[in-house]
Amino acid sequence: MITQLIKDSRKIIFKFGSNTLAGQDGKINEAFLSEFADQSAALIKNGKQIVLVSSGAQVAGLSTMDKWARKKDIHYRQALCAVGQVQLMDAWRRAFAQHDLHIAQILLTRDDFNDTNRTLNMRNTLFTLVDEGIIPIINENDTVSIEEIKIGDNDTLAARSAVLWSADLLILFSDVDGLYEKNPKEFAQAVLVEEVHDIKNVRKNITIGETNNFGTGGIATKLDAAEMALSYGIPTILANGGKPRSLEALAAGNQKGTVFLV
Repeated sequence: MITQLIKDSRKIIFKFGSNTLAGQDGKINEAFLSEFADQSAALIKNGKQIVLVSSGAQVAGLSTMDKWARKKDIHYRQALCAVGQVQLMDAWRRAFAQHDLHIAQILLTRDDFNDTNRTLNMRNTLFTLVDEGIIPIINENDTVSIEEIKIGDNDTLAARSAVLWSADLLILFSDVDGLYEKNPKEFAQAVLVEEVHDIKNVRKNITIGETNNFGTGGIATKLDAAEMALSYGIPTILANGGKPRSLEALAAGNQKGTVFLV
């Protein structure tokens, strides 16, 4: 099913969580970014269009300003994001530049989606960038969005962006293989749920664990994102983005994940 969805979809949105982008040292994993850019370039050559929703501003900020690592004050958190956003975009820029591909940064807040004029401008900008072969990279504007830093919402941001762009497919890359009946990090025998048609029923029958170290969203936000995307007819895939060449593996049917379908 995953292979067929990727094959049939022309407009694909990819969302990356902070844990997927961070290496074992806690810094942005530039080798991962380069590997994904390589896989993306192959998709684009085959006629696909892509948009990224990328977390990682705080991680990149800590990589640069490690002296602030223990500061919990919200103003320092926002300042870290302001510093880190530059580093994050530069890392993505270098990764895609190897394939002569340009990126563009779009920083959004929830309020942007609640204003008709802003929404129209966002949509027009997205279409213009993609039509010109430029890869938009969307992130929450953490510098002004306190709520994002507290609870995380880039999964929902990815779903809203998918709706805004009229995407064919949303792929949420996380640090787990997909949706499990229980948290696989706590229960070794947890079973992967490969296909979901009823998210409300799933919520009643799975155990939702806590969030991880870097990320601010857990499986609950991913279910919310999938539900939103599905309400507009956009199928969603949840998969482990940290595995070697995960995008190619998913497309080839060599890696499992969870597919959310109407």
